Amino acid sequence: MQQKHEAGVRSQESRVSRDVPASRLYTPSGERINCSSPVKSPHSPFPKPMTLYLGIDFGTSGARAVVIDDEARIAFQMRHPWTIVTDWVNCWQEALWSLLEGIPGELRREIGAIAINGTSSTILLTDAAGKPVDAPLLYNDQRGSIVLKDLKSIAPPNHTVLSATSSLAKLLWMQQLPTFSQARYLLHQADWLAFLLHGKLAISDYHNALKLGYDLEKLQYPEWLEKLQIAIRLPQVLTPGTPISELSPEIAAKFGFKRNCWVCAGTTDSIAAFLASGAKLPGEAVTSLGSTLVLKLLSRTRVEDSRYGVYSHRLGDLWLTGGASNTGGAVLKKFFTDEELASLSQQIDLSQMSKLDYYPLLTAGDRFPINDPHLPPRLEPRPDNPKEFLSGLLASMARIEVRGYELLQELGAEQLSYIYTAGGGAANSSWMAIRGQYLKVPVVSSMNTEAAYGTALLAMRGLSI
Repeated sequence: MQQKHEAGVRSQESRVSRDVPASRLYTPSGERINCSSPVKSPHSPFPKPMTLYLGIDFGTSGARAVVIDDEARIAFQMRHPWTIVTDWVNCWQEALWSLLEGIPGELRREIGAIAINGTSSTILLTDAAGKPVDAPLLYNDQRGSIVLKDLKSIAPPNHTVLSATSSLAKLLWMQQLPTFSQARYLLHQADWLAFLLHGKLAISDYHNALKLGYDLEKLQYPEWLEKLQIAIRLPQVLTPGTPISELSPEIAAKFGFKRNCWVCAGTTDSIAAFLASGAKLPGEAVTSLGSTLVLKLLSRTRVEDSRYGVYSHRLGDLWLTGGASNTGGAVLKKFFTDEELASLSQQIDLSQMSKLDYYPLLTAGDRFPINDPHLPPRLEPRPDNPKEFLSGLLASMARIEVRGYELLQELGAEQLSYIYTAGGGAANSSWMAIRGQYLKVPVVSSMNTEAAYGTALLAMRGLSI
């Protein structure tokens, strides 16, 4: 097992101001960085100023590509949605080729750096040549639950890996597969896709490696991980955004990229969405109003508590801590069509706060901010007026969001000061207003909600994140 962290390009963290265009980057000391040329450390391998940067997002519903210029303006974007998938490896590879081919040739020739994000804890095993030896395990696969008892005897209490869906739990489960003897490397989804472009195996980033057990403070694999005696090589871990290698000559020629186009270490889809949001300072947060309710708060203090599914990603000298509730848009769509949601939301009297007290869930159980796998949905009493029912649901979700941020702060995170909003719910002005009434801090829409855009920013900066 590889133990040492390989230090990549290290630099001060760049920050995007919410008061200026996203292209205007600043160091933590407030110094302006000129983005007409690539941001780089003294040892950056970038050979010369670049014009365009490509970010690719492999999310839960499909793949997306965004090309930006030196001013962080979108020059091109496209999507590749998933359909019915029986072979994820071929699906991912076909999507990657499709996205690269879909970028106009005149833009491809000007791309200087590429970064890719993937879903957290989606992993696969490959042979010595990088060929997958079995089907990957996706982000939400819970087969690792059968190894948690053994893992709890080794990993520190309440560690992030103590979850059935963690990368490490999945890896330990995969050791029983007949194909495991053929495996030489463990790769995350983003690692493998980047390998297809640059040809170098076993390289990851510390966002993807978090749930593998990688120590984000010491920047190395921990000693307790050695006790597991894992028989395959774990990836070398770099700072997200670190330039890894130029495109392989075959890929550059096939798709018409310039030979000195660099592939950078990637990130996860949720971190990429945070990077796109505009949040940059301790106390600023991003709430994702999608099918579920996801909170992420930027903090000087690292917070971890597996009981609530709370963990922290490293962002330079700061920590991005968060949790996710099962409430959210999926519950709303159980009771209302998109058209009804739009129409009824506009009719809500925002001067009157709803007195209905719900805990909106589709099925029993939540983990954050209440850790109770048997917590029953609370959706009564239901008024006859659908507008009042919707108002009650939105207000109740806002209270859950308030409690979520309170819990993060009780666990040691920064005091909440500002909230950016991503996801489909960000377009609902009534929901935004109701949340503002309860949260008591400014609530705004994210500057950009596409994870691919955040990944393109990562490629543009070529900095430690």
